[in-house]
Amino acid sequence: MRRKRAGIFTKLAVLLLVGYAAFSLMDLHGQIESARGTLVALEEAVNEQALENAVLTHELENRYNPEIIERIARDRHGLLMPGERTFYGVTN
Repeated sequence: MRRKRAGIFTKLAVLLLVGYAAFSLMDLHGQIESARGTLVALEEAVNEQALENAVLTHELENRYNPEIIERIARDRHGLLMPGERTFYGVTN
């Protein structure tokens, strides 16, 4: 039994379909790489937020500790103890 050979239009259609599939795969690869970059950035943001949460939890648990109260007053609010002076450097 003889087989019928594929015509030129069939070969062209298969070639176009393979080309489209290859182009789609390259596009998906680009999207995956972009998503991986976004994932790395989000993981870094989560780690930074977890660290900040740990610091705030420590401060909350020790909110009556005079050393922590003083550090918060100095760092966050710019307050000074009585008799202290602040000097600002003016350099270029």
